[in-house]
Order: sequence, then structure tokens, then C-alpha cells
Amino acid sequence: MDQPIKLKNNGQINIILHDQKKQHSHSTKMDREPYPMVEVPAKHPELKHIEEELANLVGLTEMKKMVKEIYAWLYINKKREEQGLKVGKQVLHMLFKGNPGTGKTTVARLLGKLFLQMNVLSKGHLIEAERADLVGEYIGHTAQKTRDLIKKAMGGILFVDEAYSLARGGEKDFGKEAIDTLVKHMEDKQHDFILILAGYSREMENFLSLNPGLKSRFPVVLDFPDYSVEQLMEIGKRILSDKEYQLTKDAEWELRNHLKELLLQNPRSFSNGRYVRNVIEKTIRSQAMRLLRNESYERQDLLLIQRHDLEFGVEI
Repeated sequence: MDQPIKLKNNGQINIILHDQKKQHSHSTKMDREPYPMVEVPAKHPELKHIEEELANLVGLTEMKKMVKEIYAWLYINKKREEQGLKVGKQVLHMLFKGNPGTGKTTVARLLGKLFLQMNVLSKGHLIEAERADLVGEYIGHTAQKTRDLIKKAMGGILFVDEAYSLARGGEKDFGKEAIDTLVKHMEDKQHDFILILAGYSREMENFLSLNPGLKSRFPVVLDFPDYSVEQLMEIGKRILSDKEYQLTKDAEWELRNHLKELLLQNPRSFSNGRYVRNVIEKTIRSQAMRLLRNESYERQDLLLIQRHDLEFGVEI
């Protein structure tokens, strides 16, 4: 198993968020936790609050460790500053690499809350953007659009999804102007906002290779592996439980087999947790139509999702 955090020579931190499927059934020393989760004293309510929110999410084991480490780093830096000791530059621009639906936006939003509570950010809000929000139609337009978005993100996080699309057009494309503007402001205003670039792992690696000076500006790199079938089932069950629904055994079996098949057929395009949420929403509407037709309104009828209620015809 990969170590959860790898510090490279260039100072980047690589973090694997939720466990990938094991390739072997036997356990080795390398498969064990590299270090135990340490309880944080009650005098750190900011972190406790964020951990409570993270506990409601499936997977993200390594993210919870990462949150503690960033919190500890920031907290100890403050203590060092109080003692007149040197404090490292606290630049927190990040790269998120992974398929859609693996929790990248959710994690970014939670980090905004944590950094607000720790006074790292003055607002902690999240501004989501993609290529169309940054790239203009004529010379000078892109820089202005990008500056406007950065201005909105001041005090919070600017989250750019599918960031690699900014480099698709080559040197003459206006996307390069957006990249140059982002780089300038993440240097000039590095303590006023946090920039997170996100996208598919392979495309993000290619994007960074085209911009060799860009990678070193992101001290934290987070990999978001796909959820396993069991984790996806847990996500579905939690959504249903929150809404006071329950799968029958047949429905649970049908959903699990469907997810297994999708993961085999569409490992890159399958949208993970987002797809499961969409299936559940459509399935609940399907169950409502069945109950309405049959005039079945007993508590057990209202509670249970049957196998034939499941609706898989949603966008992946």
C-alpha cells in the first residue's frame, strides 16, 4: 500500500485519499497503517468540528490524516512565531487529481471551513470555475475574466475543475493567458486566497508537464482514487438512510451487481459517488410512482425500495 504522504525532493506532498482495492488478499507489513490516528485534545475545537463533518463521508481515510497534519503544521507555526522562531512559508495552493465524483469539491469546501476557523482565510468560501469562466473571446478579455474570479475568491478558495483544458489550445490559445494570470496572482496574493486545480489524474500530469514552472507552486498534491463497490454501496445506503428509505435484499443485490459492471466497463468515465446519488434520486421517484399507482401507503411500503424501483438510466 502506498504511504499516505510522500514528500518529494521538490517539497510537494502527495496524498492518497481513500483506499484502493487491494491487489492481493494476504496482509503484509506494508499493508498496515504507517502510523496510528492520534486523538486531538479537546482544546482544538476547530479541528474537531471539521472531523465530525468528515466522519459523515465514506472513505477519505487519508484525507482525515492530512487535515490533522495541516492543522498541526499551522498551529505549531503559530507557536513557533510566538517564541520568535523561524516559520516556514504557509503556501497552501493544491492540486487535486482524480475522476469525477470522488469527493474533490466536497473536500475543498471542508478545507475552506477549516482554514477560516484557523484564520488562514478571512472568508473560507469556495468559488468554483472551469475553462469557460476563465477564458475570454479576444485579447485581454481572458486576463480580465481571470482577475475578476480571483477577486471573488479573495479570502477563500478558487477551485478550477478540469484545469488541464486551459492548455489544450497550445501557445496561441487564450487558455495560456489564463494560466499566466493565475500564476502571477497566486504568487502576488499567495496569502489572500488558495488556488486548487483539479482534474483527471492522467490529464493533470500532462498539463503540469507542459508547464514545468507550475508544479513547484503547489506544495500539496492530493490523489483521489475511485471508490470501491463496497464504498459506493455505503454511500448509497447512507443517502437512503438520511432520507428514511431502505433497500430490500433483492434491491441491494441488484445495485451492487450494477455498480460492479459499471466499474469494469467504464473505469475512467464512471462518476463514482455522484452517479450513486443520481441513481438514488431517480429511484425514489420511481418508487413514488409505483406506490401511487398501487395506492400503497403503509409505513413499510413507504420505507422500502424494491428491486424493480431501481433506475439506472442516469448520466454517468
